[in-house]
Amino acid sequence: MTRAGHAALQTELKVLKSEERPAVIRAIAEARELGDLKENAEYHSAREKQGFIEGRIKELEGILGLAEVIDPTKLSGSVKFGATVTVVDEETDEEKTWQIVGEHEANVEKGLLNMKSPIARALIGKEEGDSVEVRTPGGTKDYEILKIAFT
Repeated sequence: MTRAGHAALQTELKVLKSEERPAVIRAIAEARELGDLKENAEYHSAREKQGFIEGRIKELEGILGLAEVIDPTKLSGSVKFGATVTVVDEETDEEKTWQIVGEHEANVEKGLLNMKSPIARALIGKEEGDSVEVRTPGGTKDYEILKIAFT
């Protein structure tokens, strides 16, 4: 996991513990004051949200407890975890830039590519100037690696 991904998960965990958990506990207490719990929609909704929050807290604690933080700035060479890769689609000449990250921090819209994705697997181990063929659910794409950076 990258340092940024680790920090984002820690922030989410802190918000869940310090803001979300106390808020849902207050909501449950307020709903209990309304009377009969069997037909109390607010109570059931708050309990459901509490279950989600507690589950996410446990999940994040597990992920962070096992995470190995890698500093990409100390890496160099071919494409590997943490690399920021700029490629050009050989068919459309469209340039794209992705950073290869762990699955828990991946977000394609933000340019963070899961290292287990077909594109990342095709890029790993390649050098600048190499062409790669990527088989995706949408078909085969050919990319040329323009730049590899470790930032």
